[in-house]
Amino acid sequence: MKILNFPSESFMDHGLNEPINVLDFSMKKILSFVLIAFLPGLISAQTVYPLYGDQAIPNSIDVPDEEKSEIGDYGILRISKVSKPTLTVYLPEKGKATGHGVIICPGGGYWILAARHEGSDVAEEFTKRGITAFVLKYRLPSDITMIDKTIGPLQDAQRAIQMVRENANEWNVNPDQVGILGFSAGGHLASTAGTHFETAEINNPKNTSLRPDFMVLVYPVISFDPSIGHSGSAKNLLGDHPSQEILDKFSNDKQVSANTPPTYLVHAKDDRVSIQNSYVFENSLKQNAVTVEATYFETGGHGFGMVNPQSDILWMDQVEAWIKRLFH
Repeated sequence: MKILNFPSESFMDHGLNEPINVLDFSMKKILSFVLIAFLPGLISAQTVYPLYGDQAIPNSIDVPDEEKSEIGDYGILRISKVSKPTLTVYLPEKGKATGHGVIICPGGGYWILAARHEGSDVAEEFTKRGITAFVLKYRLPSDITMIDKTIGPLQDAQRAIQMVRENANEWNVNPDQVGILGFSAGGHLASTAGTHFETAEINNPKNTSLRPDFMVLVYPVISFDPSIGHSGSAKNLLGDHPSQEILDKFSNDKQVSANTPPTYLVHAKDDRVSIQNSYVFENSLKQNAVTVEATYFETGGHGFGMVNPQSDILWMDQVEAWIKRLFH
């Protein structure tokens, strides 16, 4: 068990009301040590890798690391001020791996990371189903830690895809079956990775494909149109007075093409992150003949993670079946 740093988090509100040269990756260069205990409820059977190995983090300003973890309401572990991104690898039991891999982006309004119930808990569940999971602790947008905060999270998502593909054999993953899943603002990041992959924001010397093979977007922020968008996420990512051009660039329903990956959407109709975000994305996918399926709940609100307590439908079961249909 090799571990460096660590993420984690659990249930309900996670910040939605707040104004909220990469070289070849060498496994041998990763320092490791055993995590005996970090916080109650965390598992220890995973490996945490610095996202950029021993190379400089791109688009980064050299300032002290002020990352902080704290338990908030409902037992939520909030990780804030992330400037040193990591990728935590969760492997299925030997002999159970299906070859599918999924990179998980926790939510938190681009202000914090809800890394347990929208991260490690989800990864554990995927591994039970034979799917190799990767929790991305991505950098949170900051003018203090980044030269251009608008692309920092996307760089980390692209690097995660690159890293998984380039180490697919070691992690028992088919490099053509690597998807990305995101919750809330993490859903925005995942959908950004799935619609902006033709422009590499990181060094990509092997020309590794940065396109996810599928996307799962759970109560996602998609649009920054003021009528349906989440203002806190927009402000945290794009700043106080973004131009219409940049608002459109990161309104991902406007960036869909025929090459956008197949997508599964999960959303509740009473979510304060308007379900219109999922509706407009679904419509754009259909207009471009991209495969899309959805689970839409009548009630459930925001931030429920894997299980909507107001429904008997388990969206994880439906997503698992959908992934199997995509690749079989």
